[in-house]
Amino acid sequence: MAGTTVFGLKADAAPLAHTRAQLRRRERRIVLGLLGALVIVGAFSLAIGAYSLSVPDLLRTLTGQGTQSENFIVLSLRLPRLTLAVLVGVAFAISGALFQTVLRNPLASPDIIGVTGGASAAAVFGMLILGFGAVATSLAAFAGAIIVACAIYLLAWRGGVVGYRFVLIGVGVAFMVQGLLGYLLSRADLNDAQGALLWLVGSVSGARWQDISVVAVVLLVLLPIIRLLSGRLRALQLGDDLATSLGVGAERTRLVLLVIAVALAATATAAVGPLAFVAFVAAPIARRIVGSGGLALISAALIGALITTAADFAAQHLLPGQLELPAGIITGAIGAPYLLWLLATSNTTGKGA
Repeated sequence: MAGTTVFGLKADAAPLAHTRAQLRRRERRIVLGLLGALVIVGAFSLAIGAYSLSVPDLLRTLTGQGTQSENFIVLSLRLPRLTLAVLVGVAFAISGALFQTVLRNPLASPDIIGVTGGASAAAVFGMLILGFGAVATSLAAFAGAIIVACAIYLLAWRGGVVGYRFVLIGVGVAFMVQGLLGYLLSRADLNDAQGALLWLVGSVSGARWQDISVVAVVLLVLLPIIRLLSGRLRALQLGDDLATSLGVGAERTRLVLLVIAVALAATATAAVGPLAFVAFVAAPIARRIVGSGGLALISAALIGALITTAADFAAQHLLPGQLELPAGIITGAIGAPYLLWLLATSNTTGKGA
């Protein structure tokens, strides 16, 4: 019969190709929808505040034709804050997606397993004990994340790294880091401790173009590398044995991807502090709405950016009594119920972490 081949392989390939095409179209629609939502939230963030602008005024200001006060408010205050929120949201989301995929564990997120905690401890130690300024504190946070991640990896190594062991050791390290943070804060001067607590919550206020440029450069360097390694990352989803049979060095690939994930989380934490749960929730939400069971890294990145920008906008404008809070409080309020739900459903299905 025309069009048939041995064992009917060609007949089976057509429905599979059709299903894949449908999933790609669905993912493109979701990406466009997330981009639209991000643009809307960004426009609200730039236009609304103590000095609000209409849409025509905002567009005129963004093209450099606004009044002096409009240019200062939008271009010098609000735009850097929005830009930093978008970039760190992308960085946290991709970092969490890599951790969860490489370690094959939904709890494997840098804020759960102590990586951002290590950055926080190093930053607070620098602020309270060594008297570091903003730049040195950011460098200390980056170094702290790298050191803690290396310690977890070495402790979890047993001829290779298994996801559940990495996560359990990471959770233990996270508790140790919290104890160190508590000690540092309890021994500090009250005013210094208040400043450290604000940083520990996580906030994009006071965004500087220097911080933005650092995060942007790291993303520009690492995202193409992730794109090149996406095939190997998909192979790791199938398990080490099958990945090895496909010619993928499982442990070497895992190490490279973990280094990239740690670098993204460390850079974002150094810039804004440990924004809670952004890395934890972005990738699972993306995979759920895309529904393909694949990586969904682009959707995860957009969801991470949407969470941080929406949380910052809500923390500035949507709380009763004109109360303004750091964005990290809002992201924590979003992520904590999801963590509880994940733990509850994992227990009912008999799947441990």
